[in-house]
Amino acid sequence: MSELVGNGLFDLQVNGYAGVDFNDPALTAAGLDHALEAMLAAGVTQCLPTLITGLPSELHERFVALDRAVRESRLGRRMVPGYHLEGPFLNSEEGFRGCHPGQAMQDADPALVANLQAAIELPILLVTLAPERAGAIDLTSKLTEEGRVVSIGHSSAGYAEVAAATAAGLSMSTHLGNGLPQLMPKLNNSLMAQLASRELVACLIADGHHLTPEALKAVINLKGADNCILVTDAVSAAGAKPGPYTLAGMHVLRTQEGAVVQPGHEGLFGSALCLDDAIRNVCAWDIVAPPVAIAMASTRPRQALSRAFKKFNIPAPTCKVSWNDNLEPTVLELPAEI
Repeated sequence: MSELVGNGLFDLQVNGYAGVDFNDPALTAAGLDHALEAMLAAGVTQCLPTLITGLPSELHERFVALDRAVRESRLGRRMVPGYHLEGPFLNSEEGFRGCHPGQAMQDADPALVANLQAAIELPILLVTLAPERAGAIDLTSKLTEEGRVVSIGHSSAGYAEVAAATAAGLSMSTHLGNGLPQLMPKLNNSLMAQLASRELVACLIADGHHLTPEALKAVINLKGADNCILVTDAVSAAGAKPGPYTLAGMHVLRTQEGAVVQPGHEGLFGSALCLDDAIRNVCAWDIVAPPVAIAMASTRPRQALSRAFKKFNIPAPTCKVSWNDNLEPTVLELPAEI
């Protein structure tokens, strides 16, 4: 294979990286730069730092710290166009909530998003919610009108609720196939409803832990590669060695196998995936060819956010990455300061 040159990778869902937790209220500009430098080594030239469910006061504190770190850092203004709020409007039932603290979840509240946005400079571009929560359909419509992208995740919504949400502007599935209990109704369930929706672009974690290679291939074949985005859902254990880390004040562990867990609890607590590894994985598993895999992690996420970029006057970046025969990236050009 000759050298490939494509757009820089864009990670829509990254909670932390290289030992740095973006959900830490003590986050500094230096810490953020350390994480972003490590992401550049994986070919990622832009990302949406992602904050998970917390109490309103916790989310306010975390967003203020994150926004300050971005503004004061060397790379933040070039690599971070905005943020991803994953929660707290999620399903708090066992199996659906995943690693999110159920006691901090709540029904949809437009005022909470507005108050968080008022406290920070960069925009909240992406919001993940569960459409079955009270007020979620109205909030989806409001956020869409504001130019933000709304995604479904940690949700039990069935066909009717997904249809109502997409009619209100829902356009994406957060880590499709995850944030779901092991046992669900065979056909009338949220996974099937999202797979059946042509309006929803599927975000997928290709680490072999969240979805087996066989399941990942099935989802991509069903949705079509053009309607799929590779994400990491990385926590601070990504780009780091096995051992203990933190996620929003919770203690997690990166295992020798590369999964992120919380001792004593079932399920996964984010991932340790690097986005270039996701590209190599889907190619090694014979799911898509390298140019398609690269597009799923670069062009596709930017297309999914294009309306939000236009609304918030975020320019289309010029950022190039080359890939050698081993699908190892080299960043050729970074975006200009936003």
